[in-house]
Amino acid sequence: MQFQGTEKYVATEDLKMAVNAAIALQRPLLIKGEPGTGKTLLAEQVAEALGKPLLSWHIKSTTKAQQGLYEYDAVSRLRDSQLGAEGVEDVANYIKKGKLWEAFAADEQVVLLIDEIDKADIEFPNDLLQELDRMEFFVYETGQMVRAEKRPIVIITSNNEKELPDAFLRRCFFHYISFPDAKTMMEIVDVHFPEIKKELVTEALEIFFDLRKVPGMKKKPSTSELIDWLKLLMADDIPEDVLRNRDTKTAVPPLYGALVKNEADVQLLERLAFMSRRER
Repeated sequence: MQFQGTEKYVATEDLKMAVNAAIALQRPLLIKGEPGTGKTLLAEQVAEALGKPLLSWHIKSTTKAQQGLYEYDAVSRLRDSQLGAEGVEDVANYIKKGKLWEAFAADEQVVLLIDEIDKADIEFPNDLLQELDRMEFFVYETGQMVRAEKRPIVIITSNNEKELPDAFLRRCFFHYISFPDAKTMMEIVDVHFPEIKKELVTEALEIFFDLRKVPGMKKKPSTSELIDWLKLLMADDIPEDVLRNRDTKTAVPPLYGALVKNEADVQLLERLAFMSRRER
């Protein structure tokens, strides 16, 4: 069974090849790309397309690798022992399984998403090297070896906030999701808004890609922000003429708050529009 995209997710040929290659090699698929290019959504759609359960582990700056395996609550056990609670002699009652344990112990093959791995400490990827490579780990408190009977399909996303260790990269199949071109973006819009007016999309995409070309912008608008903007344009029933007859390509577009997320970028666009009007 191979991933060929879904009705809800437009996957390019190279992305399909990357997903299927990682599955064939039984290696984690490391996905990088700009925020908003569908990295997290990819894991959800791979699970849906292949008919597999999805387990998601969303990484934060405080997340430790051990939490993905298990956590032993020694404090609760000590408190219960002082209170004379039942079951305190069984240490297994105080072990909380992590997402890797759940994936390894599943009765069927699952898709395991490790989302935004670059948010964690620099040692986080190294701390998972052996577990992801061998698909097993040892629980010292119980003397138990947890081993994956059905090797999960592992998809790891990164926003490139920090470099990942070479040893970790060697164990992954890597793919960078390039920002969609106009043709691919049109296909993505069609998936979300099949009934949208083509003239509106044409004008909106022109403004969208012009914004991304503006030099000096701190936060370029992403695919997800384009979808939000189009939803607002449709909700407010803004005609394509309003977009087509804008003053200049650098003018602040209507409902810009869905596209531009930084006050410095708004000020930049306003300055460019002002300068353009003065030059006329």
